[in-house]
Amino acid sequence: MYKILIRPILFCFDPEKVHYFTFSLIRIVSKIPGVSALFRFLYQVNDKRLETEVFGLKFKNPVGLAAGMDKQATLFQELSDLGFGFIEIGTLTPVGQDGNPKKRIFRLIEDSAIINRMGFNNGGVQEAVERLKKNKGVLIGGNIGKNKVTPNENATSDYIICFEALYNYVDYFVVNVSSPNTPNLRELQEKEPLTQLLQTLQNENLAKPKQKPILLKIAPDLTDSQLLDIIDIVKETKIAGVIATNTTLSREGLTSANKVETGGMSGKPLRKRSTEVIRFLSEKSNRAFPIIGVGGIHSAQDALEKLDAGASLVQLYTGFIYEGPALIKEINKAILSKK
Repeated sequence: MYKILIRPILFCFDPEKVHYFTFSLIRIVSKIPGVSALFRFLYQVNDKRLETEVFGLKFKNPVGLAAGMDKQATLFQELSDLGFGFIEIGTLTPVGQDGNPKKRIFRLIEDSAIINRMGFNNGGVQEAVERLKKNKGVLIGGNIGKNKVTPNENATSDYIICFEALYNYVDYFVVNVSSPNTPNLRELQEKEPLTQLLQTLQNENLAKPKQKPILLKIAPDLTDSQLLDIIDIVKETKIAGVIATNTTLSREGLTSANKVETGGMSGKPLRKRSTEVIRFLSEKSNRAFPIIGVGGIHSAQDALEKLDAGASLVQLYTGFIYEGPALIKEINKAILSKK
């Protein structure tokens, strides 16, 4: 029903306005008695065989929602009802910011893709904390970044502020230095500044009575040499794992008119490169750390491909927008069929 009836209507309107409208609608509808239970009945697959333990956390299933959808932690409870095993919020910054000027999201319908240049728009980490205090059992990842006005030489302090604020309210952290939509942010992926940033966060983590897994989210546009550096950095800093991958600057093979827009591209055209990065990291590191695979998952087969390449968990974003919540159930059923 989603792809035949709902999606064509939603795709007639501005993508960002549709996002906020859909979130408001889900929130309102979920308050109607019995609706949340209906969503769980329709979309959740409850089977012990789907439970997956990764970096010390138990996931009820390996299919999560990637960061960027619920940036400000406003709908994690309701989205969990649609079958996700975990929800990643953010990217959050220390101080709220508007992000880049609108219009900043573009559908590439012919390519089943999206280009966005949002720019870490969020209300600030403390606003999200207040919402997370009401969490009722949803496994949450906290994706953290720096404010646009913070120079790279001071970026570490922004990440520490977010880490400290979220520590008691998320189950794992994701360090985002790979978004293409904050000026110069990707420079932090270079070996020296990235090692320094991650080691500082790890030192903060080790000082806590209980450590939280810290993951690094990387770009799909890294070279093999840079990916080898990532393996070395993970080994040196002993962070918990990697999320591969963020959006891409590549426009190779796109046919839609909107391909000329600047920003990060996500969706089907990213599938192959994302899987290549997962396989490279897994093989070259001898599976030394867990990988969360994200990028171009629009079918159950796409998800299985990433798991076969070495991912321990997968996340959806653009595929969820194009295919609807039924995709989560399809992936979990496909995983069970392989058990």
